[in-house]
Amino acid sequence: MAELSKVAYVFPGQGSQSVSMGLDLYDSYHSAKEVFEAADASLGFPLSRLCFEGPEEELTKTHNVQPAILVVSIACLKALQEARRGDSPSPVSVAGHSLGEYTALVAAGALGLAEAVLLVRERGRLMYEAGLKHPGSMLAVIGLDEETVNDICLQSGAEVSNVNCPGQIVISGAAPALAEASRLAKTRGARVLIPLKVSGAFHSALMEPVIVEFSKVVSDVIFKLPAVPVISNVTARPLTDVYSIRQELVKQLRNCIRWQGSVEYMMHNGVTTFYEIGPGRVLSGLIRRINSEVQIFNISGASDIAQLAPRLSPTE
Repeated sequence: MAELSKVAYVFPGQGSQSVSMGLDLYDSYHSAKEVFEAADASLGFPLSRLCFEGPEEELTKTHNVQPAILVVSIACLKALQEARRGDSPSPVSVAGHSLGEYTALVAAGALGLAEAVLLVRERGRLMYEAGLKHPGSMLAVIGLDEETVNDICLQSGAEVSNVNCPGQIVISGAAPALAEASRLAKTRGARVLIPLKVSGAFHSALMEPVIVEFSKVVSDVIFKLPAVPVISNVTARPLTDVYSIRQELVKQLRNCIRWQGSVEYMMHNGVTTFYEIGPGRVLSGLIRRINSEVQIFNISGASDIAQLAPRLSPTE
């Protein structure tokens, strides 16, 4: 008998947002509508309206966009489960890119939705404040390997903040450090340099000013044991207990996101099918660059769910 495909769910991070995201899910699936309503009630303001109507400038503010992406991603997951009527493929592991790790914790049953939206809104606020205290930004370096980028960072004072896939590494730092890193990267043969539209140098030492406060925030949140392993952004290994989850969320704010390592770990442990659940298709592209042979399904809206469950109509 052929071995069944092992499935992992992965969830996107900041940068995958767009105005109107989640509206089709809200209109089509009762379970998705419940997710948006629960998030609005938890936050005390209509986050759903911000997702559906914008304005884009308000949606992209760090403290808004983080809970917004999390909520839309969970709405996608619930809608998929509703459409498949309990017949969705069960994941052997879950993971998320930066902010998406919080979504993964919700999906794994380790963190409640109400607690998660409050936590990531506070995370976004503190990350924005850190950017005000120590201004910086992020730069995607395309076409260089990790060893070369590490060397560039040592010379420039920038830091590696995301290892996304072969040939795509993001660095963070203050403006002078990024300018020097950009100059060095060009001389070392980088194909493209892409400045990211973010409010600070995330996943770097410039987040240090808010680490203590964020640690206190995380310590007050109730976590449970995850029902399935959550693959760490920092170590690219499973988070299986509450202590390691708390440690991870604090370290993740300051340390490099090792997305390529997380995906490779899941594949090494037999995962051959990935479901990217949430707005955008960023992670699908990264996973294809890591291994073009794996199967990837993107679930970002009602039409994607309809394609996966053509014989099942949304419930009223």
